[in-house]
Amino acid sequence: MQNASPERLIYGISADEAHRFGLPCGGTIELMLEFNPCAVELEALVASLREGKLMERRLECGTGRAVHWPSTSPAGLRDDGHWVTNTFGPEYRMLLIGAGQLAEYLSTMALFSGFMVTVCDPREEHLSCWSLPDVECLKGMPDDVVRAFRPDRRSCVIALSHDPKLDDLALLDALETEAFYIGAIGSRRNSDARRARMIAHFEQTPASLARLRGPIGLYIGSKTPAEIAVSVMAEVLAVKNEAPLARGVEVGRMKDALAGAI
Repeated sequence: MQNASPERLIYGISADEAHRFGLPCGGTIELMLEFNPCAVELEALVASLREGKLMERRLECGTGRAVHWPSTSPAGLRDDGHWVTNTFGPEYRMLLIGAGQLAEYLSTMALFSGFMVTVCDPREEHLSCWSLPDVECLKGMPDDVVRAFRPDRRSCVIALSHDPKLDDLALLDALETEAFYIGAIGSRRNSDARRARMIAHFEQTPASLARLRGPIGLYIGSKTPAEIAVSVMAEVLAVKNEAPLARGVEVGRMKDALAGAI
């Protein structure tokens, strides 16, 4: 296949065929095969990715010529029939402050969703009970860990410790970064108290705290740690994917609405 142009292949079955074969649904998958990609171009792309850079690659369908360049923001796959453009970059990362049952459930869901997960907790009694092997565990103070973590546009920081001494400074440091999601677990009362504390003692303003989410999660009536983790992960993914959310589905807004109805 030397010097062959890329080939587009489409596999799939219709809904009628799926029903006939007893499958739950139909669907298709479209593949673009590159038979002789430029090794130099690919090596340069891989080197940039290893440095943690976000890169955009464009493939010319008719010739197989490919070029890439640094990108400033993630973008989905784009195909206009002549060029196929895709964004490649470092893994999405999740930093959790506080090791506990909720953090383990949330970590499990994040791992399955393609996130690289780090948990930080300076309390030995909490971290020693951690059971997930694929999560990096750090014992440093959370604010130090946030600075070393260097959150970017593909990172989220979530405080789960319920301890202001651990959460507050770390969240403030996170707000200085480009993290796409920053939030803290807690009730409406605790979330309001956190904001008031940050304004009173750390010279913050409502505007500077606008990106801080809390209470976090989507309202699904969750009660158990596992259910709360589902709620939080759903909101993280919605923000990551820039999915529009109906007003009121966030935990804080729904609880405000329910309180007003009483």
